[in-house]
Amino acid sequence: MRNPLSRRKVLSQGLVAATAVAGGRSIAFAAPVGGSVSMRARPARPILLAHRGSSALRPEHTLGAYARAIADGADFIEPDLCCTKDGVLVARHENNIAETTDVASHPEFAARRVEKVVDGEKLTGWFTEDFTLAELKTLRAKERLGAVRPESQSYDGQFQIVSLEEIADFVAAESAARGRVIGLIPEVKHSTYFAGIGLPIEPRLIERLNASAYLKKAPVVIQSFEVANLKALRRELTGRANIQLMQLVGDPRQSPADFEATGDKRRWADLLTPQGLAEIATYADWLAPATRMLIPLEADGRLGKPTGLVEAARRAGLLVGTWTFRPENRFLAADFRNGEGENARNPAGSVAEIRRYLALGLDGFFTDDPALGFEARGQ
Repeated sequence: MRNPLSRRKVLSQGLVAATAVAGGRSIAFAAPVGGSVSMRARPARPILLAHRGSSALRPEHTLGAYARAIADGADFIEPDLCCTKDGVLVARHENNIAETTDVASHPEFAARRVEKVVDGEKLTGWFTEDFTLAELKTLRAKERLGAVRPESQSYDGQFQIVSLEEIADFVAAESAARGRVIGLIPEVKHSTYFAGIGLPIEPRLIERLNASAYLKKAPVVIQSFEVANLKALRRELTGRANIQLMQLVGDPRQSPADFEATGDKRRWADLLTPQGLAEIATYADWLAPATRMLIPLEADGRLGKPTGLVEAARRAGLLVGTWTFRPENRFLAADFRNGEGENARNPAGSVAEIRRYLALGLDGFFTDDPALGFEARGQ
């Protein structure tokens, strides 16, 4: 992802539930009834979502990050999905891999450094769609935030880029070894962009969901910052009891990339009105805004009053998640920082901040450090 709730009764008639024991509790996914997604079964406790794995402690989107997240109690791990030149889905936060791999140190790929416009943003670097999977396998991952996360940085060069197929197999193995089901929450990155260059992500994702015996039954939440692709996925996946869809929400002043591409003048703010939320509830199960859209910061950097968006989403029949909690002082509200420096890890502050937000009644939350999320949520 990009940076910087009255408890319902489980539906009784016509409801199919896919239940998995994860993190010591049960997660029930309600399949749509007759194509309607107006009612969902809420989880017994907020679902702990590992943002790019345990990305505070290991280079993001690597098996090392996913393994640490699972060991620390994550219910779901998140692979952001981009596409390779030969049509394979790989886990990278962005298709520009300049900041998250050692590609710049490979002279054989120097000529592939280019400038592109992705979702209206001009970027320079190396891009997944210009490499085959075999070529990407010659690279190694590195910590995106550098010295801000020295423990993660100490693992630079140790982990390879992994495909969605490899991640599904890894999670299946971890599930079998640990005796608990672990969910997958993939994010479709740059849907309109990839479709425009002939490498649409969604059909490849569906193919992988159908090919993996584990993903046919384990909980899966598909997320996107775009709208049209989620609507299409809803049509394609109706009746899949283990799959839900999550509408990620960007800056209210801006528009989804697919709206920009089609000339739709609506902004994210328009989708957060009662009418907009009602529309989202026709195709998505979850609404997931950034944390500060739920409780914003005041001028002094401290948390202000809740915006009421959680309650508004509830009235529309949506589950509510949020992104992303990070454990360093620089990312915390001033209420929770300590005096150890901007880049210092502040576990106690992070736990306290997460608990402030969980008091809103969230159904799920993303964190870069699942161990702290596990502590904040409690037993």
